[in-house]
Amino acid sequence: MKVRVTQRYSATPESVFDAWLDRKTVGRWLFATAWRPMSCVEIVARKGGLYRLADGKGAEYTGRYIEMVRPRRLVFTLVMENSPKVVTRVIAEIVPLKTGCELTLTHENVAPDHARRIEGRWTGMLYGLGTMLGRSSGRAGRAAVR
Repeated sequence: MKVRVTQRYSATPESVFDAWLDRKTVGRWLFATAWRPMSCVEIVARKGGLYRLADGKGAEYTGRYIEMVRPRRLVFTLVMENSPKVVTRVIAEIVPLKTGCELTLTHENVAPDHARRIEGRWTGMLYGLGTMLGRSSGRAGRAAVR
């Protein structure tokens, strides 16, 4: 099953793309919450490179970068500590607009019974990314489970 979430940002496509790969930035929004930032962030930001994010309290996210086309597209695998045998794929596509950009995130191979929860988590994370970047364009994001 696929989960798709779209969000508009007033930030440049380059800023949005870089926020996925910068160690100082990513731990504040990706898989993080205001109450639980990622305390361990390891990123090898290149095609084939690995990443690991952990909060120090049991939550850990790992994967490998499959594709990087700055500032338009980032594709990576995702493995969660509580489901180490399940490998999903995340695609972040960034389209420039007259002012800012629009990011469409597609999360593939999501278990049907987890799709709504994962959609909600991505919606929250992309909102957090907008807040961290200086806020989104004010237009609400769109989400869909397919």
